[in-house]
Amino acid sequence: MRLSPDDMIFWRYGFLKLNGTIVFTWALMFVLAVGSKLVTRKLSTDLERSPWQNLLEIIVTGIEKQIADVGLRNPEKYIGFLGTLFLFVALASLCTIIPGYEPPTGSLSTTAALALCVLVAVPFFGIQDQGLVGYLKSYAEPTVIMLPFNIISELSRTLALAVRLFGNMMSGTMIIAILLTITPFIFPIAMSALGLLTGMVQAYIFSILAGVYIAAATRGRQAKAKPTLATTA
Repeated sequence: MRLSPDDMIFWRYGFLKLNGTIVFTWALMFVLAVGSKLVTRKLSTDLERSPWQNLLEIIVTGIEKQIADVGLRNPEKYIGFLGTLFLFVALASLCTIIPGYEPPTGSLSTTAALALCVLVAVPFFGIQDQGLVGYLKSYAEPTVIMLPFNIISELSRTLALAVRLFGNMMSGTMIIAILLTITPFIFPIAMSALGLLTGMVQAYIFSILAGVYIAAATRGRQAKAKPTLATTA
């Protein structure tokens, strides 16, 4: 059993190679894109709705509620990004029941790419909400001495996101691989079922942390709005 989809090579030409991480990542993106298109092609506002639309509304409503609980106003503004993160990581774990499939989140390159997406999204939403000057000022709060520490914090938490997701996803794969060599097949199957639950938990944690970081980047404008309202009253 391979410990990483990077070791699964489908095609190689010189230094170019097509490994399992790339193939399974694009396969997941294709499933998400086609699935969302099929589910949303015949949406209805009537009382009678398809089971797929009901499932979609439950998922979207649940994600919006979690985004609001994190502290982000207008959850619909962030659901496209945070919802996609959650569904990608969750689907990557759920598809482990397919023979021959290995989750791309078991590769550090995939988790690093997801963390980099968060790194780009945080200033993007922060600048969109506070403006460029207002967002850059947040790095020098409460004093300019904190500027290098805030920058280091921004980079270190991105690294922590990647390593946390990779470590948690990889650990389950490693445990199953070890158990397969020393125990019968029944126990590893039980561990695989536990791995599905672990994957869903990691998808939730990863998307929630991304939401927390975005909420921290947009909190400046929200904090300034409260005194204004109080003064007006």
